[in-house]
Amino acid sequence: MSEHTHGGWLVVLTLIAALVLSIWHLPGGAQPFWPHWVVLVVIYWCLALPHRVGIGLAWTLGLLLDVLSGTLLGEHALALALVAFFVVKIHLQVRVFPLWQQTLTVALLVVLYEFVLFWVDGALGYPARPLLRWMPVATSLLIWPWLMSFLRHLRRHYQVR
Repeated sequence: MSEHTHGGWLVVLTLIAALVLSIWHLPGGAQPFWPHWVVLVVIYWCLALPHRVGIGLAWTLGLLLDVLSGTLLGEHALALALVAFFVVKIHLQVRVFPLWQQTLTVALLVVLYEFVLFWVDGALGYPARPLLRWMPVATSLLIWPWLMSFLRHLRRHYQVR
């Protein structure tokens, strides 16, 4: 297998798993607390492999998420592309941060993602759910250290480059 394609299946598999988790229907009260799985996995792969995972893939995943979740076409695509852009721009700095700083940076990126969705929903006239809207940011912040460790373990085990 060439070095360029080594482990590409793992990246695709984790992104598909994140898409499935993102559209998973939970009982009514739990849904607002579900983390932004696709955003977290895209952030991880943009940090780990910015030469392979970037804005184009994030845009495509966003369009898939828009279609799967039934939202305005391009809403998640725009938000994910912006997040991927910033991650690719700052990936060298973020990779050397201690875990707590990296987690705060990821939280800011998830806030950016949620703000773009909030802005688009506001422009469309959808009602705002002030507190519940930001709960996925908190759960994404809490889950990041474990998700990052798990994905890093997989990347190292399967030698994804």
